[in-house]
Amino acid sequence: MKKFFLTIALALVVCFAQAQTDNTKESDAEIIQMAPPKLKVFPNPATSVVNVLGVLNSKKADITISDLYGTTLATYQWEIRNNALNIPISNLKAGIYLISIYSKEQTVQTKFYKQ
Repeated sequence: MKKFFLTIALALVVCFAQAQTDNTKESDAEIIQMAPPKLKVFPNPATSVVNVLGVLNSKKADITISDLYGTTLATYQWEIRNNALNIPISNLKAGIYLISIYSKEQTVQTKFYKQ
């Protein structure tokens, strides 16, 4: 009788562990689907234009360039086509900047260096 209860208890533990593993796999899949797109910024450092590849196409996207202190230095509102943006930066001084892209399809942020 002792062996019977031990076998039942062990079977329950195995089933519970399997259920936890299955839930973890589903959660990981959800996280992977929600991961931000891989952005490519070039040239980096840049002089007059920064190209951003890997953004999602959008009819209306708000693009903001800010310094590392969060001060907004330039704002644009463009349509994103071919998963790419070309952003003029010739008016910026040399330094490190953040590009924020806000649209219905995504919100992403990346940095670049102005030479």
